[in-house]
Amino acid sequence: MIELSGLTKSYARGAVKAVDNLSLKVERGEIFGFIGPNGAGKTTTIKMITGVLQPDTGRIVVGGVDMLAEPVKAKKLIGYVPDNHDIFDRLKGIEYLNFIGDVYGVPLKERRERIEKYLTMFEIADAAGELIRSYSHGMKQKLMLTGALIHKPPLWLLDEPLTGLDPKSALSLKEEMRDHCRAGNTVFFSTHVLEVAERLCDRIGIIYKGKLAAVGTMDSLRSGEKDATLEKLFFELTEEASL
Repeated sequence: MIELSGLTKSYARGAVKAVDNLSLKVERGEIFGFIGPNGAGKTTTIKMITGVLQPDTGRIVVGGVDMLAEPVKAKKLIGYVPDNHDIFDRLKGIEYLNFIGDVYGVPLKERRERIEKYLTMFEIADAAGELIRSYSHGMKQKLMLTGALIHKPPLWLLDEPLTGLDPKSALSLKEEMRDHCRAGNTVFFSTHVLEVAERLCDRIGIIYKGKLAAVGTMDSLRSGEKDATLEKLFFELTEEASL
């Protein structure tokens, strides 16, 4: 579903290399967790996969479609939730969701069903008629999740999706992620909550200073350390990568 080849991105006229020759393949049916310390390159990588940022070098293929060659076709396969809430806050919640539905060409009947499903799941149906500027941080997160999922994309790209969610909504989202992948689709998400990544993900990638420090299942990352937690492995691997 995702193929990254030699992906590189620098800032400050090349002085800061945010992502450094990163290659990675994520299969259909996987929940893939992308973890790393602040400034490691997680968000930059996700933004390049979505086409928000263009890489300096490298290739991005989403669902067999080259992001640089056919960006619109590739973006239609993606449901993206960024790590911030830059949203049209002068719109009402339902106006924003209908705008997103129009962008992706979601038929009205399917749109209503999906909007109702997610607004009910996230318990913000009563706020749909209110201006987004009046929403709390958590409500905006729920609205953006709803907007990202209503066109039923095969690839979910979620940057810190659990931030601001109450426990019930977080549980509902994790169950949706599992169901999405059981249907043969893919979830790629970043998180600082290592316990969630350890329990939820089929595979995990650890990025440090723009490079992949490790990638694999929990069993393969443990390398014989039977009881090692992801937290312990994370600190060991990032310390090794810094040497």
